Amino acid sequence: MDYIRSNYFSRIPDFLALAKPRVMSLAIFTAVVGMMTAPGNINITMAIFAIIAIAVGAGAAGALNMWYDADIDAMMSRTANRPIPSGRLSSREALLFGLISAILSIVMLAITTNLFAALLLAITILFYSVIYTMWLKFLTPHNIVIGGAAGALPPLIGCAAVTGSVTIEGCILFMIIFLWTPPHFWALALYKFRDYENANIPMMPIVAGRRSTQWQIFVYSLALGPVAMMPWMIGSASFFYGIFAASIGSIFIWNAWKVLFINPKDPSFGNEKKLFVYSIKYLFWIFGAILIDNIILSLV
Repeated sequence: MDYIRSNYFSRIPDFLALAKPRVMSLAIFTAVVGMMTAPGNINITMAIFAIIAIAVGAGAAGALNMWYDADIDAMMSRTANRPIPSGRLSSREALLFGLISAILSIVMLAITTNLFAALLLAITILFYSVIYTMWLKFLTPHNIVIGGAAGALPPLIGCAAVTGSVTIEGCILFMIIFLWTPPHFWALALYKFRDYENANIPMMPIVAGRRSTQWQIFVYSLALGPVAMMPWMIGSASFFYGIFAASIGSIFIWNAWKVLFINPKDPSFGNEKKLFVYSIKYLFWIFGAILIDNIILSLV
């Protein structure tokens, strides 16, 4: 019995890894921003339980994704050490973990907030783990664009937890993540081209070629800039936020421009990697700025 208990606890980090902690942290963060920008108020206890439910739901989606993708994860250098392909957890354990977590998260959100927010969470988990993971990823090079809707839903869920409805503030946050997703992931796909090719995943660089992907990254980056300024345009964020969003958005576009025009045949893929790294910082900075701006505005 002591051995079984010890063995179970020793694998807790592997179960946490199944939940994709970095993706989960992004879902938590953007959901909190969605709550803060929503018109209305929510009890602090309800808010805490809602965030926990959204975190567990995001983890469930990640676990189900890893369960289904275990075979292709084993073919890719950046994913080969994940819990299932490395043999630290079985496919059955991952599936049960994902399904139980999904059910618990939806029920918890329905009880602590409202049915609409729980419905959005259920749609998010279903969209990511079934429609994207099992279908879109292997069907079209636009898999990231369409599948990006799942990653963009947490702020809408956060808003719905407060209001019980869809708000313009939540829709703008959704669009920021939705437009950010293609430049972010296609930059990764460009410099991890061989991984996706070996796994036979029809990512944009493989199907349309590097040059077409570079142009699409640039176009999406151009579209992202003004959308990220919309919280200021509709009056839910201050002029200072608008300046900040314009500044870091310009840097995002400059990095996308470098991917397109500077050393387009550079075999090191340095510009693509720089854009990928910057895009991660950009999203946290944008949502962090919205959060801080809303806190300050609520105090003045």
